[in-house]
Amino acid sequence: MKHILIVDDAATVRMYHRSILESAGYVVDEAVNGIEALEKALSTSYDLYLVDVNMPILDGYSFIRELRGHAAIAQAPAIMVSTEAKASDQTKAYQSGANLYLIKPTRPEILLSHVRLLLGDTGV
Repeated sequence: MKHILIVDDAATVRMYHRSILESAGYVVDEAVNGIEALEKALSTSYDLYLVDVNMPILDGYSFIRELRGHAAIAQAPAIMVSTEAKASDQTKAYQSGANLYLIKPTRPEILLSHVRLLLGDTGV
């Protein structure tokens, strides 16, 4: 069973993404900012990260850069989700180490298709 960490400071967004992912059979954990997410990532093995850009304490870009700096946890794919829709935001996400950039709100079938692709889950 694949384990996904949702990193977002908005409770409603975390609940929305959690319901989509859990209904598809994934185990989901949550963090409200990049620092909490980094602490969880260092103590728990995640198969994928779903990360908001704009968060207090440590934003999504910085979290992914930190994540990629730790050899043991650097390989799990990361999807950034944001309301920021400029090409420069996407470029910054990819430069930070994100595997994919999605604009909020994300339709459930779109989110799941990308999650399954990045996790190699063809039969889920």
